[in-house]
Amino acid sequence: MTTTPDQAVAAPAGGAARHRAVDTDEALPLPAAVGSVAQWTDRYTHAVMDTFGPPQRVLVRGEGPYVWDADGKRYLDLLGGIAVNSLGHAHPTLTAAVSAQLGTLGHISNFFSSPAQIALSERLLGLADAPEGSRVFLTSSGTEANEAALKLTRRHSAGSRPRVLALEGAFHGRSMGALSLTHKQAYREPFEPLPPGVEFLPFGDTDALRAAFEDDGDQVAALFVEPIQGEAGVRTLPPGYLALARELTTAHGALLVLDEVQSGMGRTGRWFAHQHPHIGGGIRPDVVTVAKGLGGGFPVGGLVALGPDVAALLGRGQHGTTFGGNPVASAAALATIGVIERDGLLAHVTALGERLRERLRSTGNPLVREVRGEGLLIAVELARPVAAQVAAHALDAGFVVNACTPGTLRLAPPFVLTDEQVQPFVDLVASLPAGLAPEETA
Repeated sequence: MTTTPDQAVAAPAGGAARHRAVDTDEALPLPAAVGSVAQWTDRYTHAVMDTFGPPQRVLVRGEGPYVWDADGKRYLDLLGGIAVNSLGHAHPTLTAAVSAQLGTLGHISNFFSSPAQIALSERLLGLADAPEGSRVFLTSSGTEANEAALKLTRRHSAGSRPRVLALEGAFHGRSMGALSLTHKQAYREPFEPLPPGVEFLPFGDTDALRAAFEDDGDQVAALFVEPIQGEAGVRTLPPGYLALARELTTAHGALLVLDEVQSGMGRTGRWFAHQHPHIGGGIRPDVVTVAKGLGGGFPVGGLVALGPDVAALLGRGQHGTTFGGNPVASAAALATIGVIERDGLLAHVTALGERLRERLRSTGNPLVREVRGEGLLIAVELARPVAAQVAAHALDAGFVVNACTPGTLRLAPPFVLTDEQVQPFVDLVASLPAGLAPEETA
């Protein structure tokens, strides 16, 4: 089912060399990165819909774990595009694979297929240890993958199971279906009524999980869970929870859907977080969704349906996508997987993650209450709700991090990060004023 790493990173046959290079005077250049951060930000406010607020910086280039803004200032990117840029920025193997594929075959509809689409699907099945009869549906994002998963669960038992279970703190996306699985009320309320039937259980509470199946358990279509909740502050499900979830869903004929959009594709030191024995306990889910780090920065995601019965729940004409399985996106994903394997990055993620968490714990700063996570998905829990202020201070000092909750900093850096590169950030955390107070936040 799998290809070798060499196959995964190879350029498509025929490549860009088959095409005549565009003469310089014929080329249509990209917008020149001329102008200051302030000038670009002003243009942004007049052109881009105000769904994110003003950009913190306008970035113009990157290399490895670093990015530069329009004023020429360099930053260590410890967020990686929110767990996306696994190989850092401008990785030569990734850029070569994307360029070669685009120079050969850029896009086709799903009336057709390409070697890259097929090979990527095979690779995902292999990485997920999928049994015979499993299948993949490729998408362009994690939201789209979770939307497909929700539609798949609606087909379970011919749509006769109205209940879908999810966890408090869950983030599964912002489209209407995926949003119905997302717990945060601020995201949900402006768009209600949402698709019905979703019930939220307390995070990691095994008693609440058992109780949810004791009453009308046979009406449950699926349980959606993230093995590690990223948006809620990098919270890992306690040992035994997924094993119990598998036991109960199997007993009641429900599907177990794992959202590994953020925690998958090597982010935790395993291809999928549930493959850690202390998290997954050796269970096999029915569905796994992936995206973010899959393409190393290129938009690509997917749904892996494990086993022939689950794979058959979405039939011909019941779901579709324009860009899912795009040859260039698939080539990017194959290259990303290949580099992770070739360069031993899973072991590096595990070892560096352990060292970085310990160094952050050892700063002795009383503002740091807890450091947790798995691999290079890390949370720094602060003693007070000043994460936004600390993130802004870090950005001014040349570090990109994220305040994912009022009291939590999230780190999801590129896998190519080194100890030497990250030490200045550890030093910054050590020097944070211990008495920082919420009212000081701008």
